[in-house]
Amino acid sequence: MTTRKEFLRQAIALAGLSFTGMSFLSREEQEMQVFPAFDLHAHPGNFFMKGTDTYPGDEGVSKTISDMQSGHVSGVFLSMVMDRPLLKRTDTGIVPTGMFSKGEGWKEYKRQLATLSHLFSINSLSPARQVKDLTRAVEKNRTAGFLSCEGGDFLESADQLDEVYADGIRSIQLVHYAPNPLGDLQTHETQHDGLSPLGKEVVRKMNSLGMVIDVAHASYKTVQDVASLTQAPIILSHSILKMEADRPIGARAISPEHAKLIAETGGLIGAWPSGFNKSFEEYVENILRLVDVVGIDHVGIGTDMDSNFKPVLDSYQQIPALASALSSKGLSKEEVSKIMLGNTERVLRSVLKG
Repeated sequence: MTTRKEFLRQAIALAGLSFTGMSFLSREEQEMQVFPAFDLHAHPGNFFMKGTDTYPGDEGVSKTISDMQSGHVSGVFLSMVMDRPLLKRTDTGIVPTGMFSKGEGWKEYKRQLATLSHLFSINSLSPARQVKDLTRAVEKNRTAGFLSCEGGDFLESADQLDEVYADGIRSIQLVHYAPNPLGDLQTHETQHDGLSPLGKEVVRKMNSLGMVIDVAHASYKTVQDVASLTQAPIILSHSILKMEADRPIGARAISPEHAKLIAETGGLIGAWPSGFNKSFEEYVENILRLVDVVGIDHVGIGTDMDSNFKPVLDSYQQIPALASALSSKGLSKEEVSKIMLGNTERVLRSVLKG
């Protein structure tokens, strides 16, 4: 009988299939309609929320990562929260308390990076820097962990990105909740009229290095500037289309025009299962709304696990149910496969070096 590893190698050798098809699954998995997935944005176990050199609980981190494998999550962007020391949680949301002084952001970046190595040492995550690492993770039934940063607050010069890239970071979300030197946010008053001069240098440098640019949390004007400047596909790792104005955390939702900016670069939007959605079922419908606006090739999944606001998908064990729900709505296997993994794999092949 053909082993999973042999079957995968045969399938990948077929022109044009790559991860975007279902051929690399075993026969049993195909019959069960198991769809490998990629999460564009996650914080397993909320691993940096306390702002210390230890995790809130290794047990929680390990549980989430174990769920990745049982949920067939083959890849994930593990996101360090760069402006974490600058944020305060309140009853009405997250409030920024200031900006880093010179050198403070870089120190925080290095602290979190050092702590992140612990996550790999105690779990079955495979460190990932290239698409071939994702391929290898699927072969071994593991999860490829790509490193990312939520917020470019730690950058004072685009030249620092050479070291950041060498550290293994493969994606940077330019802005988060604290105002920073790179660009304007969705949830804060305008400071730069879009991307700042430094932000433009960072975009160019990330393109040249082969890093994924993430415009989650960025204002419409900032996204316009990035889209007009980038030479590679970009992502918006976790958001959803606007609905009623009084929806919870509605300021983080995006307009159809906003979404189309990302699609026009060849990129994709990670559908966000936050409490903006009233239920898991509505989240599925909102994914389909996003597909209707930008097309099937430009939608992925961005869970924000385990740092989401009242999530309607709060465990990776729900990922198979999500794929099944999309299938039940009339999407073909190929279309579901694109949303779960294929579209992200395509973007990574286009952007990452090697």
